[in-house]
Amino acid sequence: MRSVPAVHRLLEHPAIAPYELLVGRDALRAAVDAELDRLRAGGVTEPFERTAERVAGRVERLAARELRGVINATGTLLHTNLGRAPLAEAAMSHARQIACGYSNLEFDVENGVRGSRYDHVGEALCANTGAEDAVVVNNCAAAVLLIVDTFAKGLEVVVARNQLIEIGGGFRLPDVLARSGASLVEVGATNKVYLADYEAALSPRTALLMRSHTSNYAIEGFVHDVAAAELAALGARAGVPVVEDLGSGTLVDLAAYGLPHERTVQDALGEGMGLVAFSGDKLLGGPQAGIIAGSARLIARLRNNPLMRALRVDKVTLALLRGTLDLYRDAASRERIPFYEMLGATPDALRARAAVYAERVTGARVVECASVVGGGTLPSATIPSIGVHVPAPHPDEFARSLRRARRPIVARVDGAGVLLDLRTVAPAEDDEALAALTSLAR
Repeated sequence: MRSVPAVHRLLEHPAIAPYELLVGRDALRAAVDAELDRLRAGGVTEPFERTAERVAGRVERLAARELRGVINATGTLLHTNLGRAPLAEAAMSHARQIACGYSNLEFDVENGVRGSRYDHVGEALCANTGAEDAVVVNNCAAAVLLIVDTFAKGLEVVVARNQLIEIGGGFRLPDVLARSGASLVEVGATNKVYLADYEAALSPRTALLMRSHTSNYAIEGFVHDVAAAELAALGARAGVPVVEDLGSGTLVDLAAYGLPHERTVQDALGEGMGLVAFSGDKLLGGPQAGIIAGSARLIARLRNNPLMRALRVDKVTLALLRGTLDLYRDAASRERIPFYEMLGATPDALRARAAVYAERVTGARVVECASVVGGGTLPSATIPSIGVHVPAPHPDEFARSLRRARRPIVARVDGAGVLLDLRTVAPAEDDEALAALTSLAR
């Protein structure tokens, strides 16, 4: 028993002690106790450093399962696996005030009666999109589900074959429609769809004409599609609402940042869509949410659907969304949204930061690279960027070691080394990334 190390020695070991911030003192102590129990039960004698290594392995595996921050050096701005859009500090500050106390979430302060939680974001959404009204649910798939359940349960929804999308996780539009109790009517061919195809599909059971924005793939070559305005005009003639799942849903023409024009929510509404569904946590740069904007008459029907109760969002999401929308008042304040700050970073600014890495990390060099938007948007578009290439004899192991840093760094394996694209590394994260890199390179 004398060979069993003291608990405090293990807790204070430099490979173990830093994990207390990640997993807590109790979890750290439990990992130490488990290893000591193993030694006692088996009568095992081993070097102290070997025991410390085993304890560190236990807490490392435990920490890996914790939800924690990482440094995104992949160059994918809206990385789905890394939480998509980082939130603006101003939005977080607003949400912190709301979350840490009571609020007027469903209370009309002026009249002293119950109010609507959607009023707090509805005005801002309408101001930014030009919609007559808007509601918010917990994600874009839920928004589509609510629309179809409200208008087409037991009826038919007409969708072009080239828009039967599958989003991340294997969820497909036909499955969402089926779950809502609607019947899907496919029109056209994979590469060509005409207005006549929609006209031929109309019947007394047609409840919706639906468009789905093909934001995560592109069909090129021998193609033809129906313009949104044409479809809206057909819906008006037939008395059938036309709705669009816009997916990522930008409020800004991304051409201003050197990217291809991405159809905006304002574009869709201006072309006659009765309802437009889009995400809050992608190109908008806010929290996970499904936003539905459009006709006040149609939104009123959504509000009256009992499913709204199951799909509603909480006060923190509403506060984060409102805080984000408030930053769209002008171009300067919009740059405070991390997504647009990353988009707007100039090559010269990125190169200056990369030069510091090359100076301090052995063997590192400044390289040109390409970032992507990600999040299922602009599948073929890239953004010129600047990165740091760090050579390594075993690049996969080096990348794995970066992910094992106190704050994991997720980078790209690139040839005989690892590439860190600085467009997605916040300037405030440079010191932490440099410390990890210099330690590993040493």
